[in-house]
Amino acid sequence: MKMKSNLAATIMAVTLVLSLSSCSNLSTRDKNTIIGASIGAAAGAVLTGGSGIGTAGGAAVGGIIGNQVGKHKK
Repeated sequence: MKMKSNLAATIMAVTLVLSLSSCSNLSTRDKNTIIGASIGAAAGAVLTGGSGIGTAGGAAVGGIIGNQVGKHKK
């Protein structure tokens, strides 16, 4: 069980680094969405012991939060 959690965390970290390296032409809002989803997925995996539903839920919530950070009302 612990081995799966460590493997999942490692895969998420590598995915985050690779995805951020290809973000040079994205808007700030898009970058924040990706970062939020990545952090949310990692947090969801850790908090639920590697559950797929927890990881997906964390990614969804993190992506929404990341997308809304810095949003200005007009």
